[in-house]
Amino acid sequence: MSFGKTTPILRIFDEGKALEFYVEFLGFHVDWQHRFEPGFPLYLQVSKGNCVLHLSEHHGDTTPGSALRIETDELEAFREQLLAKGYGYARPEIQAMPWGSMDMPIADPFGNRLVFTNAICV
Repeated sequence: MSFGKTTPILRIFDEGKALEFYVEFLGFHVDWQHRFEPGFPLYLQVSKGNCVLHLSEHHGDTTPGSALRIETDELEAFREQLLAKGYGYARPEIQAMPWGSMDMPIADPFGNRLVFTNAICV
């Protein structure tokens, strides 16, 4: 039995704020976008490396306030890139966690929490 990758869906409320945060600040790329009709809610996929996220304005897809962990092997370098951008709504800091990882939590404009983390070697 095998399982594939997980693609989380995060709730967004404003296309402009979502693109500013995920694309301009975090450096994700928009892979595709979909609307059933003009003026309808947006559903899109963004990615950075092997990390793929779906962002949805659709009411029933998910709820705001989700949290997810995203592994990276260059956490400090990523933090420095983010700080250099001077984004006014986040100033990420790295925290040592009691279970052995280094974590950098960042909240998006919609209450979702992305925790960038290094891998824990077991």
